[in-house]
Amino acid sequence: MKTTSVMIVGVGGQGSLLASRLLGTLLTDEGYDVKVSEVHGMSQRGGSVVTYVRYGEKVYSPIVTEGECDYIISFEKLEAARYAGCLRKGGKIIVNTQEIDPMPVITGAAEYPANVLAELKSKGFDVDDFDALTPAMEAGSAKSVNIVLMGHFAKHTEIPKEKWLKALAKVVKPQFLDMNLKAFDLGYKG
Repeated sequence: MKTTSVMIVGVGGQGSLLASRLLGTLLTDEGYDVKVSEVHGMSQRGGSVVTYVRYGEKVYSPIVTEGECDYIISFEKLEAARYAGCLRKGGKIIVNTQEIDPMPVITGAAEYPANVLAELKSKGFDVDDFDALTPAMEAGSAKSVNIVLMGHFAKHTEIPKEKWLKALAKVVKPQFLDMNLKAFDLGYKG
């Protein structure tokens, strides 16, 4: 069994750590050897956050090297572009079309790059882009973008939806479960 590598990338505060915990819990429940590694940039100040999740029969390292990643789940367009080089040939980028201005854009030192996704596609990357914010709002909170994205990613796996929902119930606080189940379902349908 080959090792599958997933990178979850976003901006601090978007919930990428909960997304990686969901994926890690699901894969462990499915009997895979799972390694997870979190890299926090200036996450408390809206900086880049990366989580590596690798799984298979036996995984020796959580780190994903350039050109090795099977999936990149990106919570924001610019983060997808930042990490696209990590994708292996034939890999897929699942990306929320939301734009979150990085600090240089906020301060006026730079402009948000135009046509980020078109540029990725023109370079031959397999990009599955969609608006995850609208279904998150429909589910009850913009903070559920992470779970919408994981629902969308679930369609690309062989693991049945019911098992994802069971793992979700393990990692989400009970008072937020209904909203997150709805967010996951909307992402799965999207």
